[in-house]
Amino acid sequence: MARASGGEMSVPPTTPAARAEALIRRYFDACNAADRAGLMACFTPDAVHYFPPGLPGAPWRGAEAIADGWVWCVRTLGSRWTIEKVLAGADGHEAVIEWTHWKTGVGQVLRGDEWYIFNHDITRISEIRAYYASPVDRSSPVNALHDFDYAARGYHLAPPSAPPKLD
Repeated sequence: MARASGGEMSVPPTTPAARAEALIRRYFDACNAADRAGLMACFTPDAVHYFPPGLPGAPWRGAEAIADGWVWCVRTLGSRWTIEKVLAGADGHEAVIEWTHWKTGVGQVLRGDEWYIFNHDITRISEIRAYYASPVDRSSPVNALHDFDYAARGYHLAPPSAPPKLD
C-alpha cells in the first residue's frame, strides 16, 4: 500500500495510488454536492456498491442507481461526508478509506470503511464494499466505535459544510 492520509493529497497525482485517491475525493465531492452527473462520471456503468444488511434496495447496481441513492440521501437526510483516512495500493487498483456520514437532517452520524476496486486505467470505480464501524442504532445520534477517541485521533467532529435544504 502506498500511504495513509486523512487530509489533502500529498503525493503527485501522477502515481497510480494518487490517481485512485483523487478519484475517491472527486466521488466524495460529488456526493456532498448531490451532483448526479459528477457521481455517474466516477463509476463504470455496471459498478456495484455493497452495504451491510439492513439498507433497503442494497446493493446499488449501476452508476445511475449509485448516483440516485446519494442524491436522495443529500436531499432527504441532509447527508454530508468526510474522508478521514485513505490507503491506496501502489498499483492504484484498490484502496480502502475511513469515512464519516453526517445525516444532518435527522441528527445522526455513521462512521465506517469502504474497500474500492477501480477499472484498469484508474478512471472509474467498479466496486465499493462498505463496512460500518458499529451496527446502526437508530436511537443513537452518533454511531461509532465504542470508546474510540475520535477527537484525539484528529477525526472530523462536525459536517464539512452547512446542511442542505431538505425536500
